[in-house]
Amino acid sequence: MLTRFFCFLLLLLGFGCTTPDTALPPAPPNIVIVFTDDQGYGDLGSYGGDHVTTPALDQLAAEGTRFTHFRVAQAVCSASRAALLTGCYPNRVGIRAALGPGAANGIRAEETTLAEMLGARGYQTAMVGKWHLGDKGKFLPTQHGFDSYYGVPYSHDMWSSHPVPHMRQYFPDKVPLFRDTMLLDSLLDFTTLTRDYNEEALKVIRQHNADDGSLFLYLAHSLPHVPLYEDPSYGPATGKGLYADVIGEIDHGVAEIRLALAENGMAENTLIIYSSDNGPWLSYGGHAGRSGGLREGKATSFEGGVRVPLITYLPGSTAAGKVSDAPLMSIDLLPSLATLTGATLPENYLDGNDRLDDFLGKTTGASPDPYPIYWLDGLDAIISASGRWKLHFPHKYPTLPADQPITNDGYPVSYRTDSIGLSLFDLHSDPKEQENVLAAWPDTVAQLTSFAQGYREAIGDSHTKTEGKEVRR
Repeated sequence: MLTRFFCFLLLLLGFGCTTPDTALPPAPPNIVIVFTDDQGYGDLGSYGGDHVTTPALDQLAAEGTRFTHFRVAQAVCSASRAALLTGCYPNRVGIRAALGPGAANGIRAEETTLAEMLGARGYQTAMVGKWHLGDKGKFLPTQHGFDSYYGVPYSHDMWSSHPVPHMRQYFPDKVPLFRDTMLLDSLLDFTTLTRDYNEEALKVIRQHNADDGSLFLYLAHSLPHVPLYEDPSYGPATGKGLYADVIGEIDHGVAEIRLALAENGMAENTLIIYSSDNGPWLSYGGHAGRSGGLREGKATSFEGGVRVPLITYLPGSTAAGKVSDAPLMSIDLLPSLATLTGATLPENYLDGNDRLDDFLGKTTGASPDPYPIYWLDGLDAIISASGRWKLHFPHKYPTLPADQPITNDGYPVSYRTDSIGLSLFDLHSDPKEQENVLAAWPDTVAQLTSFAQGYREAIGDSHTKTEGKEVRR
């Protein structure tokens, strides 16, 4: 009663007052996305990887939800990142493959990124790590919704010591390191790169003041993309080799991030999302990751290229310890986070759908739409909305010769080109895409072919020389 009386007096004097009955609504959750590079589906302990040691990430999976049918939109660096940050297929937003240094194109000004959407909701936004959506000033993160940026603008193998000799002519002598839009350093050595990224992320978290709004931190590691580097003074040694130690440094950083969140009072209201941009670059042998038995890897549209780990954790919201087989794709993240945070969706056309309950492990529903799988501008395959069926259209792809010995020196072996004809796979019973059941399911083939034609008309398909029509809403 006294509290209400004093509040009444304060209101008469022109001051605000908050009582238990009129408490402000809770702030939307902080969001931390940890996005690795070329980490395969099998490169975590919780995904069956016995060649790596990942205690922090395994604990995150045990406390949160782990996904077995999460895919990226295209199995290559720039295209995958464009899809994650825009909610659109990369072909629709003009990004294909991996952009090189000095590329004329990059993420377009008219696109609304996840950072811009959350910034408009009042979030403080920070990006640490590999950007790879254009290295010219107008393309850098701080021009696309991030309040701060620390990292490199493209892959760290894009320099004059590239492992493939004939590629060196296309790249500068050193890799630039940026602070916002300012060139901070030029790198020849990447021994401490993972540690530097993790320490920058910790700084962002420790300096965050909740009074300034919730935090969105996008930490995009450059590794385990080759060339591999480790810092012997950072993180516990795994005893399982260089690749495992690189993953171990990333895992150690996740543990540090969770501790920093707790120390700053943010742990109970932070969604952590962990994933990778595509599958392993298999031609690098022992310096590459593993696909967990899935077919092929990076730069292909088979499951080993596009299916990657995903772990989500939001205390009190995610289903603890659940293993979800909900079919999801990186394009679904932006609209789902809009629902979680109360942010306004971009006016641009979105390919992704709100799948928030699926991302939190509360449901395992089908997708509203089938997922097309592109490689560059070619529509290679389409996955049914249920996630069960995958129809491959005729296309060529790189593969390792069956008798190719595994190397462990950081230099790639040569791929050979193979091809696949029209093929249907039941991913529920055949996730390795080995048995073509095309003849047994003609209605499914017809239905998926019809859906694919819709994507050809909207986005295009170089396999059939179809030019897409860009649609914006």
